[in-house]
Amino acid sequence: MLDYSQLLKTADEIGCTYTLDEPMSNHTTFHIGGPADVFITPGNKQALAQIFALCNQLGLPTTVIGNGSNMLVSDKGIRGVVISTVGALSDIELVGACDIVCGAGVKLSRLCSFALEHSLGGMEFAWGIPGTAGGAAYMNAGAYDGEISQVITECEHIMPDGEIVTLPVDEMGLGYRTSVYSGNGCLITAVRVRLHPDLQELIREKMDDLMNRRRSKQPLELPSAGSVFKRPQGNFAGTMIEQCGLKGYTVGGAQVSEKHAGFIVNIGDATCFDVQRLIEHIQSEVYMRFSVKLECEIKIIGEK
Repeated sequence: MLDYSQLLKTADEIGCTYTLDEPMSNHTTFHIGGPADVFITPGNKQALAQIFALCNQLGLPTTVIGNGSNMLVSDKGIRGVVISTVGALSDIELVGACDIVCGAGVKLSRLCSFALEHSLGGMEFAWGIPGTAGGAAYMNAGAYDGEISQVITECEHIMPDGEIVTLPVDEMGLGYRTSVYSGNGCLITAVRVRLHPDLQELIREKMDDLMNRRRSKQPLELPSAGSVFKRPQGNFAGTMIEQCGLKGYTVGGAQVSEKHAGFIVNIGDATCFDVQRLIEHIQSEVYMRFSVKLECEIKIIGEK
């Protein structure tokens, strides 16, 4: 049995808000997930660093989330502590002529809008990605031939002991939907991107075009976690799934989107178990037809 008494005492002392047995379905874009033992929202970066370091010191399992996109949480929930970066890490500012520094909890939509306001191009590809700046750096998020690695210059993060460190882009290990943060135990607190001057009307035109393409092709009207699978070499996961005749295939409340086969949507009270069974079925069908093993892009977390 995990002991949270010292953590909760410290949280009270430094002004963090927290809830116990918090349904993770309230904090994920899939609207799926059982309860987290402790769900804590620090009020600022200093409090975040203190809480994160204390969790590590006490040996408490810790999960960090932003907007809750790109993840599927177990129906049994998450044992340990879930720390939300939304709120504590929401600052954004222009530095010099072309650099933007923003907190890890800043939604990509806000970062894109901020860039537009300052006539800076380069972030248009991220318009419509339902994540945060920290999450985007963590997984090198991308779409429409653009990705964070093309614009990011550095990340600030908190070490497990609470020390705040800045990591330059050439040490971030950015690859296809991965980075060094996938396994280094650090918590991203801020991201710096370098953009280029452009006309606002041209930036807005690109953003509108990409959003229209998203709306026409992606099931934005239903809860999902975005693209379920990584792109297999030389093909597209959605195309392969569609060619297997799986559009609309349903397990419980989880369905292969009828709009885009690369998405699984929650059509009503879907469980993590439903989604996992559907993922396994898709992988099996695609492998049998194409001899390709689709690899999940979404992260499945929580108690098994």
